[in-house]
Amino acid sequence: MPNRFIAAIKGSIASVLLATNVLVIFTAMIPPALIKAAIPSTAVRKACDHLLNALAQTWVGCNGWWIALMQRVRWDVSGLDKLKSRGWYLVSSNHQSWVDILVLQKVFSGKIPFLKFFLKRELIYVPVMGLAWWALDFPFMRRQGDKRSMARDMAETRKSCERFKLIPTSVINFMEGTRFSAAKHAEQKSPYRNLLRPKLGGMTMALATMGDTFDAMLDVTIVYPRGVPTFWDLLSGKVSDVIVRVNEVQIPADLRVGERALEKDFRVHLQSWVGELWSEKDRYIDEIKTSFKP
Repeated sequence: MPNRFIAAIKGSIASVLLATNVLVIFTAMIPPALIKAAIPSTAVRKACDHLLNALAQTWVGCNGWWIALMQRVRWDVSGLDKLKSRGWYLVSSNHQSWVDILVLQKVFSGKIPFLKFFLKRELIYVPVMGLAWWALDFPFMRRQGDKRSMARDMAETRKSCERFKLIPTSVINFMEGTRFSAAKHAEQKSPYRNLLRPKLGGMTMALATMGDTFDAMLDVTIVYPRGVPTFWDLLSGKVSDVIVRVNEVQIPADLRVGERALEKDFRVHLQSWVGELWSEKDRYIDEIKTSFKP
């Protein structure tokens, strides 16, 4: 009973800290976002983008502070040594919990540019967060299966991503498309022990719009050896061990040609390349779990 009470207190405090962080930082983003929208100047845009990204990094730093305040996490992280804070990266990771996002932000803070997601266009209307995502130039895209509409959406998204060439950018894609669970794994009849089947839509869009810009892909493997935590577990101080492995992978040259993204040969090669990465990641997760020592 005392432990549950303490966890509830910690969770409540962390929730207030997180909400305050969101409101303060995202409110501070409004003036430079409006200036950037009102003045169509490259110099003004670059200055505003630097300020907006600095505010976003401050948000990440504050989150790292309250996470450390609530619990003593043993971080086991490797693969960050050669990364560039002013590089362009495509980041891919397995996905098990909403905690993954804060883990990735903390691990990569100061190592690579602030992580940005391809988001469904409807999310721009989410209160506060939608404005922040728009201000930070998160790319918004439609979710349509028609080939003609997909080509149109790629053209629109490529145009919106042109601004990323002005400032170093990292784009993240969770290829599983959803959080891993035993039920989803069984429903999909996934051939992998620790992963869902990869979905290539987000990867295709990223390569089609920015393939020639990325320096490399960062293949990230996240393992929670004591069990996958919920977001409430993180808030209430119940996360103790996080293992993160980062592998820098060169993107094949013929997958960097965005104009070919709708061609069959492109999709076949992408599926083969991702399949090899996914099989290796599946084996790697088994190795990490087996070698973990409490």
